[in-house]
Amino acid sequence: MKDFFTSIRLLAWFTVLCGGIYTLAVTGVCQTLFKSKADGGLVAAKDGSLQGSELLAQKFASDRYFWERPSAVDYNPQSSGGSNLGPTSAALKKAVDDRKDALLKAHPGAGDPPQDLLFASASGLDPHISPEAARYQIDRVAKARNFGPAQVTALKALVESSVEAPDAGIFGQARVNVLKLNLALDGIK
Repeated sequence: MKDFFTSIRLLAWFTVLCGGIYTLAVTGVCQTLFKSKADGGLVAAKDGSLQGSELLAQKFASDRYFWERPSAVDYNPQSSGGSNLGPTSAALKKAVDDRKDALLKAHPGAGDPPQDLLFASASGLDPHISPEAARYQIDRVAKARNFGPAQVTALKALVESSVEAPDAGIFGQARVNVLKLNLALDGIK
């Protein structure tokens, strides 16, 4: 019987320690050091309206905006994940071929699209594209918005200024956050 009560006390102690104290400590550290990300990385437009999260991909279907990476979960954060299709999968080959055909049709004369516009990310929610993928889409976006030469120059400069360097200069790759780029894009007149 003594072992039973010892077990109950240990259960209560670890519940308080792991379920309460540890959770409060981690939440406090994150809210102090990484407040924006801890709060979901929410992005607001200039008018203050909530536009989305810089941490999760959102679908942009209009030619007037830069497109994000494909998503195996249709950009649903509740069921994030990849497709689990392997390199010999006929379904993956068909999906990639269909995406490539659609991109070549939307970007005539631009050449083969960058790989990140063809393949979904592992989570299906990657909010970034490569700088090459952003540059690949410039002509389509400019044409859809009827941009003149000065506006196209501003658009190219916007894309270049939107490139984020690898973390700490060495971790990961250069990238462009699609939501932030598209919000800034609406500022070009």
